[in-house]
Parts: sequence; C-alpha cells; structure tokens
Amino acid sequence: MLLKEIKRIFHKELEGIYPKEEVNSFFYILIEHYLNIARFILLLDPELNISKREEQPLFEGLSKLKLETPIQYITGETSFMDLTFAVNEHVLIPRPETEELVQWVISQYSDKHGKNSDLKILDIGTGSGCIGVTLAKHFPNAGVYALDFSKKALKIARMNAKRNGVMLGFILADLFEIGELDTIFDIIVSNPPYVRELEKSQMQKNVLEYEPPEALFVRDDAPLVFYEKIAQLAVRNLKNGGTLFLEINQYLGEETKEVLARNGFVELEIKKDFFGNFRMLKGNWTTEIKDVG
Repeated sequence: MLLKEIKRIFHKELEGIYPKEEVNSFFYILIEHYLNIARFILLLDPELNISKREEQPLFEGLSKLKLETPIQYITGETSFMDLTFAVNEHVLIPRPETEELVQWVISQYSDKHGKNSDLKILDIGTGSGCIGVTLAKHFPNAGVYALDFSKKALKIARMNAKRNGVMLGFILADLFEIGELDTIFDIIVSNPPYVRELEKSQMQKNVLEYEPPEALFVRDDAPLVFYEKIAQLAVRNLKNGGTLFLEINQYLGEETKEVLARNGFVELEIKKDFFGNFRMLKGNWTTEIKDVG
C-alpha cells in the first residue's frame, strides 16, 4: 500500500479524536520508529509503497491511538533532554516541565561546581530514570542514586541508564519506610506524586487510563504527604550547603514552600515553568546556627 494512503486512513480514523497536526505527528513518529523512514523521505517520494508486513505495526499503532493510548507507550520510548528513554505503563511519561527542573539543577550546580565535579545526587521516585540518568550524563563524575518503591520502574530505569551509557546506584525502597540512607548528598531532587483527586477532571483520558496512578495522584486531604517525607529525609541526608529540588503542584506552591521552611530549609525559591505555572521549588540545607539578634 502507498504510505500516503495509510496517512489518509490515519486522518480519517483519528481526526475526531486528535487535532490534525497531532495526527500528522503520530503518523510520522510511527513510520520513523517502525520503518526508519524520515518525514522528508515521504515528501521526496510521495508514491512510496510498503509491504503488507511493513503495514502491520502501523495499523496496530492506529488501533491503539483510537483507544487514546499514549504514542510513547506504543513506540516504547520517548525523548527527554535530547536523550532517548524506554517507557511503558509502569512509569510516567517524562514531561517538559521535568526537563525544566533538571535544567535548573544543571544550571545551579554547573556554575557552582563545574561539570566534572564529584557530586553526590539522589533522585527520589525515579520512575523511568529520566532525572537521574540525565544528571549522570551531564555530571560524569557524580555519584547518582535512583530510588523507587517499584521493582518494575527500577527495571526500566536500569535499562535507560545502560542505554544512555551511565552508571547509577539503584535503591529499591518505600519512601515512607526509610529512616536514613548510607550516603550524604549534595543534591536531592524529586518529582513525586502531587496531582489531587479533585484535579482529575482537568486531565486527559490518555493520562488517566494509561499512566500509573500511584506515580501521579495524592489524596485531597493529604496533598503534600510526599513533600513532608522527602523534606524529612533530606534533612538527614543532605550535606551542609546541599540543595533540595522539587517539581510541585502549581496550585500548592506556597503550601509546599511552607513544608520546606517548617523543616528548616532556607533560601527558598519557587520558579515558574515555560507555561508560567509555579512548577519548581528549591531550598538549601544548612547546619549553621544563624544569628537572629
């Protein structure tokens, strides 16, 4: 069948579900992923024909898209900070705002310590490993550790570390059962669950029905429970002068900031993401007693 005919079928079947440009994007992602055919090749050769065997994964992908399966779960991979990560239903699909969090860490610590510093970094709730792997890639001499309670998530994170040529220390542990870790860190970073149940109505079907709910949602009556526990752990495991970086719920910025302040963090800063939402928070840890007189 001609590829342009398959593209026409994609539009016919999907345009009631997705915008036209998104359908185009899905089609080109799938032909590049399964057939190694870049978009410009089809533009140069609009009469390009493919075999029945080559058609099969495209139509299987189309069927999944009709059910609103995320394209990243169909191809099994996604891009994050110019690196490629394997993803499946056991891990969240990395978001652009998380890239901004990682960029913030890199900008702060590249300036202070340089790229080749032997930093100690902990990524709490690593999921796909996108945060920890990217930081290990950028700081090649750092000791980066990735913690998650899910064996299935850590399996994906290990795969992504190997895929991107970095070594991480992996910790299988429940955040709510950890007392103290064996390492003292320069940086602790986390993108924990922070979406309240009441916010589900704002979310799309492809998120609600496919991404792991335990990595997304918190109870309405305890929306900051992960931040409380992360702050307590950070107090015990950050070095003097270390920094805690967090992705946060845009509606709970001040409340999350108060959690850190209550646990003794100083020089607190909330940062907006590209869309103008308060999405990142950092606080410094110090053991020094300040003169308040």
